[in-house]
Amino acid sequence: MNLTPISVKLDIGNGRIVTIETGKMARQADGAVTVRLGDCILLATVVANKEPKPGQSFFPLTVDYQEKFASAGRIPGSFFKREGKLSDYEVLISRLIDRALRPLFPDDYFCEVQVLVTLISSDAEVLPDALACLAASAALAVSDVPIQEIISEVRVGRVDGEMVINPTRSQMEKADMDFIVGATAKNIMMVEGESKECSEEDLIKAIEVAHTAIQAQVKAQEELRQLAGATAKREYEKPHTNEELKAKIAAFAQERIHQVAKSAMGKHERSDAFHQIGEELETFLNIDELPEEDQPLVGKYLHDLEKEVVRNMILDESVRLDGRSLDQVRPLNMEVDLLPSPHGCALFTRGETQSLTTVTLGTPDDELLIESAATSKYSKFILHYNFPPFSTGEVKPMRGPGRREVGHGNLAMRSLRQMMPGSEYAYTVRVVSDILESNGSSSMATVCAGSLALMDASVPLPKHVSGVAMGLISRASDGKWAVLTDILGDEDHLGDMDFKVTGTRDGITGIQMDIKVDGLSMDVMRQALAQALRGRLHILDAMYATLPAARPEPKPHAPRMEKLIIDREFIGAVIGPGGKVIQEIQRETGTTINIEEVGETGEVSIFSAQKEGLDKALTWIKGIVAVPEVGEVYESTVKSVMPYGAFVEFLPGKQGLLHISEVSWKRLENMEGVLSEGEKVKVKLVGTDPKTGKFKLSRRVLMPKPEGYVERPERPERGDRPDRGDRGDRGDRGDRFGGGGRPPRGGGDRGDNRDRGPRPPRPEHDAPAQFIGDDE
Repeated sequence: MNLTPISVKLDIGNGRIVTIETGKMARQADGAVTVRLGDCILLATVVANKEPKPGQSFFPLTVDYQEKFASAGRIPGSFFKREGKLSDYEVLISRLIDRALRPLFPDDYFCEVQVLVTLISSDAEVLPDALACLAASAALAVSDVPIQEIISEVRVGRVDGEMVINPTRSQMEKADMDFIVGATAKNIMMVEGESKECSEEDLIKAIEVAHTAIQAQVKAQEELRQLAGATAKREYEKPHTNEELKAKIAAFAQERIHQVAKSAMGKHERSDAFHQIGEELETFLNIDELPEEDQPLVGKYLHDLEKEVVRNMILDESVRLDGRSLDQVRPLNMEVDLLPSPHGCALFTRGETQSLTTVTLGTPDDELLIESAATSKYSKFILHYNFPPFSTGEVKPMRGPGRREVGHGNLAMRSLRQMMPGSEYAYTVRVVSDILESNGSSSMATVCAGSLALMDASVPLPKHVSGVAMGLISRASDGKWAVLTDILGDEDHLGDMDFKVTGTRDGITGIQMDIKVDGLSMDVMRQALAQALRGRLHILDAMYATLPAARPEPKPHAPRMEKLIIDREFIGAVIGPGGKVIQEIQRETGTTINIEEVGETGEVSIFSAQKEGLDKALTWIKGIVAVPEVGEVYESTVKSVMPYGAFVEFLPGKQGLLHISEVSWKRLENMEGVLSEGEKVKVKLVGTDPKTGKFKLSRRVLMPKPEGYVERPERPERGDRPDRGDRGDRGDRGDRFGGGGRPPRGGGDRGDNRDRGPRPPRPEHDAPAQFIGDDE
């Protein structure tokens, strides 16, 4: 037993070393490697059947990426406590690998292939998705599975203005560009990502930087392949062909196909016309009399001929299937606010593609939990994409969203997310796109409809976001090529590139590109991006004409929201002991309140279906966190009435004594009939007691002063009192407020018989007694 591994290392920058190793794990697979960066380790395996299934006419490739929770020292939170079906996060990474690998296999290779990539050790700072395709390609490289080229993928992020290859999680938090690029040593194969309105040239630069890094990774894989001795690829059974039959089909159907292709029919009419040609061809060939092995070739050769004829028509005649020019966008129609109950909605139609998109505003309780092995976080922006079978006139079982739906929804979500408000916007926002018709680029229709629906729901997007799908037709024989704007479904199928670009008038926010041919130059890329910009701006003009800006207020039936930032020290006061205060506010105002501690502040989010309740709760909380200011006037509520004044609440949770002397300019003997509990009264904060911190309030200063009123002189300062010495036994002073009263100051037995001398005379007028403190 030999478990000695074979490995190669490469430096990806800043001293970070990637190690690719084979020969130690999963040795019964056709190919198996581990890829390590820091503490992050991925295991990739590939197994391919030796023979295709009988009658197999397509390439069955399966790619699955999965993260083991043990890799991060965690136990799954599900009821079964084990990994289940792939999460959307894992599906998206699986798609990144699949889209880059698929073009590597020969067109006539139909054996089933399964590629599995597993995260077996996690690093908090390493993003594993950037390494997953490298691991999958390396597993294929050391196997005898017949791939044509070696590839790799890297993430390129722009951090502080610099392009960084495979940045860390911490760096990505500061990045304004995030793209995953897949390529061979010579050609770009796949691009996907998002940015905060980058320019077309910025995107080109990011792709070029990524390609340089990928070339080094491809070289490392070739070195590993040589060290492992995996130099020969297996032979496989080629499918049956018949060139004579192919020529006979071309002679019969080529001109017929051309006439249908240039007739500018609708999607279903064109499909019916091609189907009619197929039936006529079967009659012409007397298909039942053909050898059994030739019968499946009729449909294949006819389909290949359709593809060839349409491609040549576009390149040689600049004529497209629906009659448009190469850079023309299909007719547009947009409508908002067409459904009465959703919080926001839009119907976007472009040609034969249509999206009905709705927006729902929720509270922080509706946030989506997104878990991976290394992270567990909540998202306040959710976008779901649905593709029912009737959208293409088909009958299929409804099995829930597949990988395609997850991928299309993610592209639209990333594109719109760049314009979503930040943490100060407390709503959880869910966007749902239901595709009602589809003939090309329904994901871009989702972006446009989503932008309109968000603004219809009063989500404060600063700018509209639109998207357009581009296509490429090229011919290797003479090097001729053409870029198509707003491609149809058929053009996507027969073309050499599917290139989706989203953005605002000021820059790109999202991109997804799959290239099916070799040799895509940067000149072609620049042409495609420039043409995509013109198409995007054309759609944006129509969107702004439909709804120029976000509505200022949510719809009447939508929940109202206000967000308040408070000092962290006030969080406890708003919540109250055992939640008493916040529960009372919610009960009295009919609101939902969420408080989150963020750094040195607290974020208070208030939600209500009624504006009155929202305003009441907002005022209540502002009062709790407000710092009383001397000189300010407050609307207060009388809480209790005493003989010497009234205790009033002038801010939530803050009370002070309105002394009887400060109730009115008129001298009052008592408070009977003057104020009552629950009464509203305006007061002014005139000061605080320096010793006790109690608030001094006055009502009379807000009233006009009576004519001829004479202010009472201030009581003279007593100065420092001398040491009284030992006062001894003070004796029985009796009841202080009744009964025996107080002994005369000059007589009685008070221990030492001190003589304070005569007191200054007290002024004689009707002014109220001077208010010194809050105590009676």
